[in-house]
Amino acid sequence: MSLRPTLDFLLYQWLGAESLNQRERFSDHSRETFDAVFDTCERIAREKFAPFNRLVDTQEPHFDGEKVILPQATHDAHKAYAGSGMLSAAQDYDEGGMQLPYTIEAAANCFFAMASVSIGSSLLTKGNANLLLVHGTEAQKEVFARNEFSGRFSGTMCLSEPQAGSSLSDITTRAVPDGDNFEAEALGPRYRLTGNKMWISSGEHELTENIIHLVLAKIPGPDGKLIPGTRGISLFIVPKKMVGTDGQLTGERNDVALAGLNHKLGWRGTTNTLLNFGEGKYPVPSAGSGRPVAGAVGYLVGKPHEGLRCMFHMMNEARIGVGTAAVMLGMAGYYASLDYAKNRPQGRPVGPAGKDSAQPQVRIIEHADVKRMLLAQKAYCEGALALELYCARLVDEQHTAEAQAADEARLLLEVLTPIAKSWPSEWCLEANSLAIQIHGGYGYTRDFPVEQYWRDNRLNMIHEGTHGIQATDLLGRKVLMEGGKGLQLLAARISATITRAAQVPELAAYAKALGQALQQVGTTTQAAWATGNPQDAQANAVPYMQGFGHTVLAWIWLDVALAALQADATKSIAVTAGKLGAVRYFYHYELPKIDAWLQVVADRDLTCADLPEEAF
Repeated sequence: MSLRPTLDFLLYQWLGAESLNQRERFSDHSRETFDAVFDTCERIAREKFAPFNRLVDTQEPHFDGEKVILPQATHDAHKAYAGSGMLSAAQDYDEGGMQLPYTIEAAANCFFAMASVSIGSSLLTKGNANLLLVHGTEAQKEVFARNEFSGRFSGTMCLSEPQAGSSLSDITTRAVPDGDNFEAEALGPRYRLTGNKMWISSGEHELTENIIHLVLAKIPGPDGKLIPGTRGISLFIVPKKMVGTDGQLTGERNDVALAGLNHKLGWRGTTNTLLNFGEGKYPVPSAGSGRPVAGAVGYLVGKPHEGLRCMFHMMNEARIGVGTAAVMLGMAGYYASLDYAKNRPQGRPVGPAGKDSAQPQVRIIEHADVKRMLLAQKAYCEGALALELYCARLVDEQHTAEAQAADEARLLLEVLTPIAKSWPSEWCLEANSLAIQIHGGYGYTRDFPVEQYWRDNRLNMIHEGTHGIQATDLLGRKVLMEGGKGLQLLAARISATITRAAQVPELAAYAKALGQALQQVGTTTQAAWATGNPQDAQANAVPYMQGFGHTVLAWIWLDVALAALQADATKSIAVTAGKLGAVRYFYHYELPKIDAWLQVVADRDLTCADLPEEAF
């Protein structure tokens, strides 16, 4: 099946993406140019990515003692992707970009994610370069960011450490000035870093001329000790190979060494590494004496001790990217299981007199339970895709709308980002599980792709902040920030959809149910914080996020249904019946789940928090 009809409906009939070309930044574009981008990306994904998805899963990256070896298919896919211009699709013309709306860039990247999510490293490269465009100096933009957008360099983000995991306040990587004149360096204040970083995706490979690591480290205080907590964290550019101010490689290797490759459940086509910074394997001449010394050379980004604030620019972008990857893995499984269900004969229908074994077998899509599993996948994956595209549209609003609308988009993105990352990674994973179930015994064999989709997707509940971290961020910060204004804005958007849907007979009951759910989220949020004790409020942060997320998806689906009824005058079964069927499923089977989730939050239930360790 083709993704294109679903994307076209969501972009043009629901989000009105074509109207973006009325804004000055996008005035050179039209639906024709948007569709041409989709045609190119769909072709590259079909030719360079999809045929090799199994290959990169079975031929994992390996280290030969000199370098990391990846299949030739990965090199070819990366070259084709970079050559398409998609690394800089949304950038200014002056940056060599196409100045496309981010909404269109995000939609175009869906083709690659569905074809093979683990080929290449474009997600982190773009996020790395985008961060530098906002927080870097002109020299850093020219030497590092622009070479990443061209595909000549690639990028990573180096946050976690073996002893710290997601607890960034506990990182111990240290950065000290490189010589007395360290602040005079053309590429930024020059430091020497020592430490270890873990779980670094695309941390070592030969796909590009250079790898640009963005590394969180702490600058010691006057007493020589690291500042406790996140206050002491700074951000540094640490290239794998040293670069001159002209952007050309100097021929020196920076003191960054591969300590090991992690062998993963999924995403096996992407290297995942442990990196040692400053172990002395590749000593670099000191800026002062000129003698080779240990310590990886790093250039400060922004101001000292503001590294985490800078890094959140990339982290939030990566979180939405992970959510989109989860969606497309779910969608790939859905399409595979739908095709299987349409072609696999098994069993016979049950009539008034029972089964008639003399009758021919029916295809399994004719069985009610298989329809249930297919409809669940459709509701999860198409709904989550709509959410991710809605968030992408908010990015365009933030950057190109009038001041008030832009600020509202910023706040809505703050509230929705934990949902955009976490909801697809949980429920599109469930879609992959259902795809395996539809295949039966074949589903857990490598004869069919659905087992790989599930393995790949299982990583996304951990990628870029676990479920628990996203939930704590949502309940502990996002719904409270700026006096709860973001939550109020979201509630207003949902209420507007409810008002419209209440006037449509087919949707009125769903509008009422969504109104009740929205009210329940509001009262639960207040109840969670009634004591003012964060431990009481956040003991059930994940159930809160699940209830909140289901309410958001119920809203998304209701809004999509309104667009389907309005736009599809022919009432074709593929559009109207399909969308209304997904809405019906979500409201009948999914939305009622929020009662149990939100009740434990409202009660500040401490069943889990209070259970003593010995009881386990």
